[in-house]
Order: sequence, then C-alpha cells, then structure tokens
Amino acid sequence: SAVGLEIAQFYARLGTRVTVLEVLERIAPQEDEDVSEALTEALQQEGLTVAAGVTVQSVHFDGHFHVAADRDGKTIDYTAEKLLVATGRRPTTAGFGLEEAGVALDRRGAVVVNDYLETSIPGIYAAGDVIGQAMFVYVAAYGGGLAVQNASGGRERFDLGALPKVTFTDPQIASVGLTEEEAEKQGISCRCSSLPLAYVPRALANRDTRGFIKIVAEKATGRVVGVHILAAEAGEIIQPAVFAVKYEMTIEDIRSNFFPYLTMVEGLKLAALTFDKDVSKLSCCAG
Repeated sequence: SAVGLEIAQFYARLGTRVTVLEVLERIAPQEDEDVSEALTEALQQEGLTVAAGVTVQSVHFDGHFHVAADRDGKTIDYTAEKLLVATGRRPTTAGFGLEEAGVALDRRGAVVVNDYLETSIPGIYAAGDVIGQAMFVYVAAYGGGLAVQNASGGRERFDLGALPKVTFTDPQIASVGLTEEEAEKQGISCRCSSLPLAYVPRALANRDTRGFIKIVAEKATGRVVGVHILAAEAGEIIQPAVFAVKYEMTIEDIRSNFFPYLTMVEGLKLAALTFDKDVSKLSCCAG
C-alpha cells in the first residue's frame, strides 16, 4: 500500500531496479480498483516490476536476499540486494499496564474504543495510532481533541465517514468516501463516471494527463458517496470532494458551483458533467 509504493518509486527514480510484491490481488488494495490498475500501469511504464497475488513462502540471505513466492501455482525466486518489508503497522501499547488496568485490547494490540473514544473502562479515553484506526497525523490530532472534549463531559462521535486519504506516489492517489465496490456491498445502487485528465485543461497545460477523476453517486438521488482521483496533484484536488461527501452534496450541486478555469480542481466539475454530457464536445468552462 502507501508506504511500500512511495518508497519503491522513490528508489526506482534514483536508478534502482525495483520489484514490488503484493500478497493481495492488486496494489493499493483499499483504493478503487480502477485507481489500482492505472497506478500499476504508471509504475510499470517507469520500469518497476509489479507482481500482485503473490504468497511469500520463505526468505533467506546468502549475500543477496532470496524470496521464494508462489504466484499462479508456480514458485518463483525473487533475488535482490536489499529487502523492504512494508506490511503495515501495529499500535505500540505494551508496557503501559493497560491490560492490568482492565483496558481491552484487540488481537493487534489496539485499544478498543466506542464511538466516543471511550475505552472499556469508563472515564479512560484513547486516540491516535493506539486505537488502530486510520493512522494519519490529522486523524490523531482530531481524535486527541475529541477525546479531551468527551472526557470533559462532551458527547461527540468519532466520525471518519468523510476522511480524505492521499498516497504520495507520482501520480498521487487521493480518495474520500466509498469505492464503487463498497457502495454495492452496502446496497447502494450507484452511478459512476470517470473523467480522463486528458479533458482537464490544466492537465493539458501541465503536459501531464496521467490519471482520472472518478465520482461514485447514488443512482436515485445523485448524492455523491465517493470520489477517487489519480493525478500528479490529486492531494490538492480532493478537499472539495470531502465537503461533497460530508455534507451529502449531489452531482448537480457540484455542477452548479463555480470552479476557476485552468486549475486542476476544475476537473471535479468536469467529472460531474460527464454523467450526462460528453465533455469533449464542450467549450472552455461550459456548463
């Protein structure tokens, strides 16, 4: 996922031959499937080898690392000078006497909290990476403030329903809300539309049209339930989409707002227009 992909591309751009092994069926597995496929293609065009659906059987070192892995029923030996294991993080909670105090931990060592960040012991609250949810600095800052507020008599829920995520590869991944697959699993009948960046004027001016903007909307109401972006500046585009998901805006709400011409964020409005119009036939800033 994020850490492994960011470091892999970084080293590749320094001239290192890099092979990415992913145990799941695609890289960036928590992102929209279209994003994973497009990023895979972009990384491969840079010369990285990307192998997904790989089950590592063993690793040994004899001056080089040898990773024996099963892929499609075949055992392959991957050999490299260096090996990075980027398989996620666990909360660091050992040694604090939490279990002795009766504070419940899950199997990964994360502190179990309710919707208000209160632990299994009334009056004890937890926030940040120790609860094992969305390990981002901005989530920790939000959770820390909320825990203090609730410990002081407040009653506000810990809400990550409109959480933006950014992976700093190039192009970047930025997303908020539900993927198309997640919406379907939740029983939301949805419409999806993707706008290739080749139709965003700023991307053309930047001479970098890699990627797309995808909007997932509820079919009956047009309510935006998810936005997924692959673009060089995806992290700078995502914030209006956060507001759209959080405040249950519709596709029409996005279309009816002004977006300044020759900015990347204008692509969000153009993506909303693609639900009913062929944007390749529209003139500049057309509605």
